[in-house]
Amino acid sequence: MAVITVDYLVIGGCGFLGRHLCEQLLQRGYTVRAFDIRKTFDNDNISFFTGDLCNEKDVLAALEGVSCVFHCASPSPLSNNRALFHKVNVDGTKLLIALCKKAGVKRLVLTSSASVVYEGKDIQGGREEDLPYAASPIDAYTETKILQEQIVLSANCGDFHTVAVRPHGIFGPRDPHLVPTTVGLARRGKFKFIIGDGKNLVDFTYVDNVVHGHILASEKLAKDSPVCGKAYHITNDEPVYFWTFMSRLVQGLGYEAPHINLPYLLVYLIALLLMLVSKVVSPVVSFTPTFTPMKVALAGTHHFYLCDRAKKDMGYKPIVSLDEGIQLTVQAFDNMKNGGDGDK
Repeated sequence: MAVITVDYLVIGGCGFLGRHLCEQLLQRGYTVRAFDIRKTFDNDNISFFTGDLCNEKDVLAALEGVSCVFHCASPSPLSNNRALFHKVNVDGTKLLIALCKKAGVKRLVLTSSASVVYEGKDIQGGREEDLPYAASPIDAYTETKILQEQIVLSANCGDFHTVAVRPHGIFGPRDPHLVPTTVGLARRGKFKFIIGDGKNLVDFTYVDNVVHGHILASEKLAKDSPVCGKAYHITNDEPVYFWTFMSRLVQGLGYEAPHINLPYLLVYLIALLLMLVSKVVSPVVSFTPTFTPMKVALAGTHHFYLCDRAKKDMGYKPIVSLDEGIQLTVQAFDNMKNGGDGDK
């Protein structure tokens, strides 16, 4: 029986980024498979495989005949589950690489994160080659994403080509975290405070631009290509004040923008104290603070990155502006409020 050849397998293909990736690959004429722990949507043009990334049999079945793999699967950064982060991001990635080689897959694109170089301190216009991995990762998610990226890039060799894409602040239609969480707080009247002076510049990246960067990276992966074994920042290339961006989202959906400033250091120390208390009482009481030092740092420091290397090596440039991305996102979530499905 002949093996069916498939252009792309998207690991985590039923998640936020994964689904957008599957859909754009189809639009560009590629054949697509999606692998995830559960199926969350229907598309007759996608072959779905459900299973556990750490189960050899499940993964190997999905890899048969595949030319390139996108690895987008990861537990939510908000899950605060160190063991799960390590299982999926580290153990699962090691197994995936071994099975890719066994199945004859030649290319692997990892969805990494700009957080791998972030320690809660200002980064203004950071270049990949100038930023070392965080020596003191701010949370378990970041710690395992660093290990994951190192594993993937070190696997690059003569007949197996790898690259890592580092998006930052992904947002867009069907976003399961940033927009719903923020709007939920605004709806309950709990989104009133600005951490710091509100003038910290950050990257927010519309999901279509993240997908575009992934596809370009995959198309450039080949023997002697400059992208092999490297990591690339992919952003909207339009740094914006963190609190201006958040205000535009909530105001676009009809809610009040934050307007009361709180000192950054004070808020950070409170979050740090809550984290320490949760560790002390953990043997007796299960207490997981939602207000963490990582969240405070992301909301109150500069963190934006240059895409120069992606522009040079891949020909990357954003295909959706920040203004258009915000408008499309607001329209999608407004549609959901009125009974739609949240698509563009």
